[in-house]
Amino acid sequence: MSNLTKYIFVTGGVASSLGKGIISASLAKLLQARGYSVAIQKMDPYINIDPDTLNPYEHGECYVTDDGTVTDLDIGHYERFLNIPTSKLNIVTTGKIYSTVIKKERQGDYLGKTVQVIPHVTDEIKERIQYLAKGNKYDIVITEIGGTVGDIESLPYIEAIRQMKWEHPVDCLVIQLTLIPYLSAIGELKTKPTQHAVRQMLQLGVQPDILCCRTEHNLDFSLRHKIAQFCNISPNAVIEAMDASTIYEVPILLHKEKLDNVVLEKLCLSEKSTLDLTKWNKFLKNYSHPAFEINIGLVGKYVELHDAYKSITEALIHGGTTNLCRVSIHWIHSEEISEQNVSKILSPLDGIIVAPGFGSRGIDGKIIAIKYARENKLPFLGICLGMQCAVIEFARNVIGWKDADSSEMSEETSHPVISVMEEQKEMLGKGGTMRLGQFNCELIPDSTIYKVYQQNIIQERHRHRYEFNNSYLSDFKNNGMEITGINPETGLVEVVEIKNHPWFIGVQYHPELKSTVENPHPLFTGFVKAILENTETPHA
Repeated sequence: MSNLTKYIFVTGGVASSLGKGIISASLAKLLQARGYSVAIQKMDPYINIDPDTLNPYEHGECYVTDDGTVTDLDIGHYERFLNIPTSKLNIVTTGKIYSTVIKKERQGDYLGKTVQVIPHVTDEIKERIQYLAKGNKYDIVITEIGGTVGDIESLPYIEAIRQMKWEHPVDCLVIQLTLIPYLSAIGELKTKPTQHAVRQMLQLGVQPDILCCRTEHNLDFSLRHKIAQFCNISPNAVIEAMDASTIYEVPILLHKEKLDNVVLEKLCLSEKSTLDLTKWNKFLKNYSHPAFEINIGLVGKYVELHDAYKSITEALIHGGTTNLCRVSIHWIHSEEISEQNVSKILSPLDGIIVAPGFGSRGIDGKIIAIKYARENKLPFLGICLGMQCAVIEFARNVIGWKDADSSEMSEETSHPVISVMEEQKEMLGKGGTMRLGQFNCELIPDSTIYKVYQQNIIQERHRHRYEFNNSYLSDFKNNGMEITGINPETGLVEVVEIKNHPWFIGVQYHPELKSTVENPHPLFTGFVKAILENTETPHA
């Protein structure tokens, strides 16, 4: 363990979904703004190797890092807050831990010992926690533990934390996020659930150093003192975590509660430099005082689960705020769109995004929506499957191939305009054909996409299997669909456009995954700008 690195663990008590990821990212932002180099990682207790095969209803959005690691949406929060790319080192699952331990056992690394949760699994967890700090790369590593204290699957992680605190008491700190429920019938906040959550931690040998208390109402001094007294912590370590109007306000609220000061004091660290949140505060000011408002429809098949498109919604916030514009998102289920109602659904909107996804469910509605956007000059942005649907729609309704389709949806189509390329088919024996991670894309000069990025080569993240079928390139070009972005190594199509349209762009990659508060993605910034220019009277 590096003597120069401090470790902060964020655990959850009482209930899941309290916002450990936002608390972790917010604290990291505060420490970063004080001049410290900070990394965040997540330890997720599920036995899946990663969330790649999980239904969005199970775990929300799948987030992809530059190196092609598939993670959950919390990693997206880390990147959006810190403006630093993550990698496979920032996400650890129980599946990865056990896979490594079993592999080591098969290789004889344990020298014939009986392999057990303690010490072998907990040692592997500790190794993963500390790996980020190797080479003294970071001053502080924050580790979020998924799930809730008391979950059986979380026990090895809590034990690993106990051991690290015992081995390096000055360098480790535990923050527990709890809930202070408000009982409206009696008009009181109740601290007992928090007391029980801390008691569970104590039974496992871990004393939380700081409590972040989620609450809908302010905690007065008497409540803070009561919590401190029953949970063995100092009153200034009871931090109020009030509900906020936006997640980007949370760092400001936690700073007002002096969370960063308490953390630095307990880790014996100096304040190093004056807190600098100039860019962050400017973003919040612009977000809170927009000059315009526009309405964008998000067309997808998981729209009832907003977390399935978390990065897109956040990228729209970033792009909107850059344009001093509030983006009002209208969630449109693609299965509910038909030729008969598409005008009624889309005509009130200023633009639409057709979202990524897999499978055939809701595809017809996406294609109908894209046709309406193309014919009625409604600004359109298609992402991944949304881009592929734009290609299918164009093939059917402009070129005239009525059965044109993706081979993912129809193997019988005579015009598989979207398909798995031959070089990818050869990868089947190597574990799959998914194109994951960051790849280069060369942009065509004088195109709309080039004007957006203002550079020839861009790098964007991918998560897909099917591609534009290059056998049909000339057919699309001859009929008016421009191919304006190409992977220079493989020749695969990355961007399609239609000219003489306010904005009609489809991208095979996922631009939303690289948008942050300090660096809004130019594609979303450009999309919002184009809508503002296309809208006669943007809403004030």
